[in-house]
Amino acid sequence: MDLLYTFLIVLYTSCLVYMTFFCLVQLNLLKAYRNQKKNKKPLAPFKADDPALPRVTIQLPIFNELYVVDRLIDNITLISYPKDKLQIQVLDDSTDETYFQAKKKVEEYQALGFDIQHLHRANRQGYKAGALKAGMEHVNGEFIAIFDADFLPEPDFLLKALPYFVEPKTAVVQSRWTHLNEDYSLLTKLQAFQLNVHFTVEQAGRCEAGHFLQFNGTAGIWRKTAIEDAGGWHSDTLTEDLDLSYRAQLKGWKIRFVEDITCPAELPADIYGYKSQQFRWMKGGAENSKKLLPTILRSDLPLKTKFYSSLHLLASSIFLVIFWVGLLSVPVLYIMDDLGMKATFLGFCLLGTLSMMAIFYEANVMNCHKNESWWKRMARFTIMFPIFMAVSMGLSFHNSIAVIQGFMGKKSSFVRTPKFSIVGNNQSFFDKSYFASKIDWKVMVESFIFAYFAFAIGMGFLLEYFAFMMFHAMLLIGYGINFFYSIRHLGFK
Repeated sequence: MDLLYTFLIVLYTSCLVYMTFFCLVQLNLLKAYRNQKKNKKPLAPFKADDPALPRVTIQLPIFNELYVVDRLIDNITLISYPKDKLQIQVLDDSTDETYFQAKKKVEEYQALGFDIQHLHRANRQGYKAGALKAGMEHVNGEFIAIFDADFLPEPDFLLKALPYFVEPKTAVVQSRWTHLNEDYSLLTKLQAFQLNVHFTVEQAGRCEAGHFLQFNGTAGIWRKTAIEDAGGWHSDTLTEDLDLSYRAQLKGWKIRFVEDITCPAELPADIYGYKSQQFRWMKGGAENSKKLLPTILRSDLPLKTKFYSSLHLLASSIFLVIFWVGLLSVPVLYIMDDLGMKATFLGFCLLGTLSMMAIFYEANVMNCHKNESWWKRMARFTIMFPIFMAVSMGLSFHNSIAVIQGFMGKKSSFVRTPKFSIVGNNQSFFDKSYFASKIDWKVMVESFIFAYFAFAIGMGFLLEYFAFMMFHAMLLIGYGINFFYSIRHLGFK
């Protein structure tokens, strides 16, 4: 029994050490991010009447986007760029009424003189990557801008982004995502809270430090020759954007993240859309780490690049560690009480929490919502940070399944995130299509995990061992919010 006790405590402590290490490494990105903000010099945009403007193709991959396809195409045609140098491709894999809507809208703009094509596939072979690959056969632009169905770039997007291709080895210019419906609900606020970190500290920090980073699948522009040189779009992972980004960088191409160029998008308004997006991102990350890490580690890249690339590609694995930390904390609670041990030796994990607080503070207080007072931004941060941490822990089981499947090579379809054209707070998605009609088995397991941590809190009171009480309360809240939304958003067509 003593051996089992020792093993569990060592395993639990090791998981906490890894989480703390992961968080502390992120501080280097924060340092790099602050350096680039000091040295940042935005390039002047091109003029729309400049005769030297290159030819550009805009690709719009869509699949069953009934509620946003018209808005998307209308918005793209407002792009400020010479018509004779702009090609628009609607890459449509739809199997519902979206096909007819997109076809009609394209015909309207063709009649107005736009070079716009409706390219429909009868199958979804390769999913989004397959659609982009098929579209490449008809591309006539030197640069290719890609926008998902819920993104609404500003008219001057191309004119602002294209100057950053002045460096001949720049493969991609990636913009920062902003949010059309951030204030719609707690769920959308939490998503914005996290994405603000990725699209400031993480992306800009990696870019400034010279680490590998990624094209985020949308709201960016590729140099066509870079796509071709890297081997084109592959569909063997669920995150084709991350895959192509790394293959291009391994070929010597660079990715440029430009924080000052923004592109608003619609956040998933329902929990199932959000979780399907998370599942795709987490599983795709694991698939790409399995695919790309051997090549990276065998390459002659600098050791620093290999280190940060490995952490980046393995980032989704942190949810496996978070899940095991939560699961093991209950038997560890009993063991430590039985052995009379104090939890003070686990205090080092607070360093990780403080690191994440600093990063999220920089992104959400110092960089976003600058039109508001510092006190209002700080009040929002004080409320949102613990809720975000709790909900992230509550998603750890769901995301761990995705990571395990990715590492095991289990294939699954590309489940797109439904969009409902939800922008205003007074809009509802309860009368829309594309909803889950039954409870997923993972939701049922999450309900048992919720009960598990309710038991843990009760055991803490019973044993009068309160060191884990706050941690278990956050896990209870996280799984509780997750389960509440899973029931609340169920049962629609």
